Amino acid sequence: MIFAMTPASRPRALMAGLAAVSLLLASCGGSDETVTRDKITTTTATDTTTSMATTSTEAPVEAEPLRILVSNDDGYEAEGIDALVEGLITLEGVEVTVVAPLTQQSGTGGKTSDGELETAEVELDSGYSAVAVTGFPADTIGVAIDEMGIEPDLVITGINEGQNIGPVIDYSGTVGAARAAVKRGVPALATSQGTADVVDYQSAVPFILEWVTEHRSALQDGSAPVVVLNLNVPTCSTGDLGALVIVRPDVDGDLAASLGEQDCTVDTTDRTFGDDVTAFLAGHPTLSLLSLEPAQK
Repeated sequence: MIFAMTPASRPRALMAGLAAVSLLLASCGGSDETVTRDKITTTTATDTTTSMATTSTEAPVEAEPLRILVSNDDGYEAEGIDALVEGLITLEGVEVTVVAPLTQQSGTGGKTSDGELETAEVELDSGYSAVAVTGFPADTIGVAIDEMGIEPDLVITGINEGQNIGPVIDYSGTVGAARAAVKRGVPALATSQGTADVVDYQSAVPFILEWVTEHRSALQDGSAPVVVLNLNVPTCSTGDLGALVIVRPDVDGDLAASLGEQDCTVDTTDRTFGDDVTAFLAGHPTLSLLSLEPAQK
């Protein structure tokens, strides 16, 4: 069942969107852009279904928590990462670990540092414990998994200040960190909130929680495809959010257009969208499957 925090004003088409993502992921079995969790290879699971039947007569074992590693590119003091973590910890049975850059690292893509990186124990604005890394967003994933020994079921990056759509995607540290996770065999969800005078991070939180809730079983049993998904939610100064749409990332599109303002007052009734930039600027949250490597290295 979809998580009950959904605002009443949000379009009911979200459920259909989540189902579409599941079909999209299930269809990507032949992609060379995905890896399996147990061993980094060039193939992914083609069957993400799990059996609910059991014949065991043993006493029930307490369920393991869903382990989520959170990072970003705006730095650990950013408002967006705090909003993300505060949302995630409202879910039952989750274990959230935060390893994020010490300072603002926007626009650094998938860059990594040479040599040893310094870390420090810090707190988010809400007081939640975190580890800050003196490096790039992709470095934080390496530190967390390779050095700290964290074994997440899922990596979520963000919530970024400003949309990461179209050609902006490959410059995004938020996406760069998500790609670093997938290269280590962990599914990743990059999340971003649309640019505005006042960035409404709370608009993205319910979408993230619903996605996690919808996919947590597959994430925990290892059947979820190990891919990079990119969620962008507009900030609506006026008007209302449209329905979540599953679209291709227009990485070869117009850079200036992808940085444009969102117009949530546009009537998109009976309209279909072929790319993330067009849909997002018309007030629709977008979810896209990304390649493992940037279009231009």
